Amino acid sequence: MVIFRQRMKHMGRYREIATAFSRNGLGSIVKDLGLDQVFSLPRRVYVRQDQHNQSKSTGVKIRSFLEELGPTFIKVGQMASTRPDVIPDDIIEELSYLQDEIEPFPFEDAKAIIEEELGWPVDEVFEELDPSPIGVASIGQVHQGVLKSGEHVAIKVQRPNIQKQIHTDLEILHELAVRAERRMQWAADYQVVDIVGEFSKAIKDELDYEKEGRNADLMTKQFEEDDTVHIPKIYWDYTTEKVLTMQFIEGFKLDDTEALKENNFGLNQVAEQVVNAIFYQIFKDGYFHADPHLGNILATEDDGIALIDVGLVGRLSPKMKTQLASLVMAMDKQDADDMIKAVKKMGVVPEDIDEHELRGDIDQFLIKYYNIPSNEMSLGQSITDIFSIAQKHQIAIPTDLTMVGKTFLTLEGVIDQLDPEFNMVEAAEPFGRALIREKYNPKRIAEKVFEQVGDYGDIVEDLPEVVSELSKMAKQRKIPIEISIPKADRFFSKLDEVSNRLSFSIVLLSFSLIMVGLIIGSAMGRQTSMLWNIPAIEIGFVIAMLMFAWLIYSIFRSGRF
Repeated sequence: MVIFRQRMKHMGRYREIATAFSRNGLGSIVKDLGLDQVFSLPRRVYVRQDQHNQSKSTGVKIRSFLEELGPTFIKVGQMASTRPDVIPDDIIEELSYLQDEIEPFPFEDAKAIIEEELGWPVDEVFEELDPSPIGVASIGQVHQGVLKSGEHVAIKVQRPNIQKQIHTDLEILHELAVRAERRMQWAADYQVVDIVGEFSKAIKDELDYEKEGRNADLMTKQFEEDDTVHIPKIYWDYTTEKVLTMQFIEGFKLDDTEALKENNFGLNQVAEQVVNAIFYQIFKDGYFHADPHLGNILATEDDGIALIDVGLVGRLSPKMKTQLASLVMAMDKQDADDMIKAVKKMGVVPEDIDEHELRGDIDQFLIKYYNIPSNEMSLGQSITDIFSIAQKHQIAIPTDLTMVGKTFLTLEGVIDQLDPEFNMVEAAEPFGRALIREKYNPKRIAEKVFEQVGDYGDIVEDLPEVVSELSKMAKQRKIPIEISIPKADRFFSKLDEVSNRLSFSIVLLSFSLIMVGLIIGSAMGRQTSMLWNIPAIEIGFVIAMLMFAWLIYSIFRSGRF
């Protein structure tokens, strides 16, 4: 009922989405989702457009569809490009081309939002405010300014009414995901509803600029003892959910290699700084910049780097960091046993997992990367391949770990631009070894045991009560026993088939014997089939036939014959 109300509330947007599917050569999805039963779209809309798009690849069609529908769908496409464990490589490649190529909104609107959010006129907050944005994206745009106190700042301002539009689209995407899981087996297998839920949470986080500000503050603390890594300072007096005021950091974008060389930057040194900073976040601190692309990293004039735009972050627990390090080291050693152990520890393993098939897939992975020099090996792609194997075997890997694979892929793109010979696998090894040493450090083990003493104490304290309860249940013969038999449904289904066939054979044999006996008795006595003027053989035959027909009907109807 709730879904129906949502559908009626957003009927116009649903129609736009259905039309966009058809216009971009994806009309079959309209039918698969059952949207053709909801909307009476003219047949010419998707027949003609499907014909027009026949020469385009599926990836191009999907990218065009997302770009047509605007900010929410572009963001979803960009996030989907981080899930190569679910989405084919050719589609991932097209999704990577998705850009926020969108027109800036008027400065007067930006000014009005700033004043409404901060509660002061712009002239009372800023000494200067450049009306021309220096960056434009689907959710907001960035202007340069100078505070009254003299600090040079960048002000990110959210687009007018963007929150309402995005929330509407996310509700629709959730409903479409539910429909997809009901109607398409592949959608259920890949748990599309959960994936859309993950993307929705990430997009909603990006709508809250205060969260981005907190991310920046946390990363500032990470590097407070490293003066070569800069994170923009947040001016909280001038920051709200829709306006983010931060330090403006001067620097060179990493894709401008000519400018870097002209200003005497060593590209190898910059590459090493970037990799060490991101690896420190992932392996040491566990809180990392999950979108370190060329536009989000600057080379600064003091021979340092700056990480900016920290709206998308990942978080790894100490356990997840150690598991990731174990996986990287097992991959480097090409050790199948250690790789299987690491993958199993990373996620939730189904009870019915096929160990033999899992090992076969890991062996195929090792064959793929056999004898490839570490400097030619893609750390991001190899980890993504491992997560794809885990997905195949229904091993649920936490979202933040899958985000690591995408982060490595993005980072490799940056490093290839700076220094194609840089070896990321070698750069990761010291961090991995430090984590493993920390894991087995006697002091760390003692601390962990001490932390667990309290838990064990609670268990011991509760033990007499538990034993007493079990004893009482045993005396009353009420101890519950639960037996789990793998593939029990299939076993009992086969048992039903056998029993039904056996019943059928016994009844058929009995029927035959009775009829033969009656016929022989009647023939030997040379009497008619009338018994006390009653046609016994005929009536018995009719009754037996009806019972026989009913039995056959029941067995076939059960579907277990």
